[in-house]
Amino acid sequence: MEDAAQNNNGPELVESDTTPDPEFYILRLYVAGQTKKSLTAFANLKEICEEHLGGRYRIEVVDLLENPQLARGDQILAVPTLVRRLPPPIKKIIGDLSNTERVLVGLDLLPVGEANVQK
Repeated sequence: MEDAAQNNNGPELVESDTTPDPEFYILRLYVAGQTKKSLTAFANLKEICEEHLGGRYRIEVVDLLENPQLARGDQILAVPTLVRRLPPPIKKIIGDLSNTERVLVGLDLLPVGEANVQK
């Protein structure tokens, strides 16, 4: 992914400029190669984080083509999948993250009652 630092031993990381605090988000995006859907998911996630988390996040990109064993830990069955590692509880969102309201609800950044989530 364009802004992520390549790490052949594990996930790629994109960090904000701040250190972790109680409202800090650690997000892991599982992808399978540099497909259009994977790139779209990363771009959508980065935009949502910049707009709604204001530097309180870290994105880890895990390419399952390079590290398939990493899918077991978070029980990944489809890609792209976003896993919110922190703050607890762990949550998962599957897809290209193009529905911003659904992503915000999934990350607990928008209460369910305030969103018009499409099914």
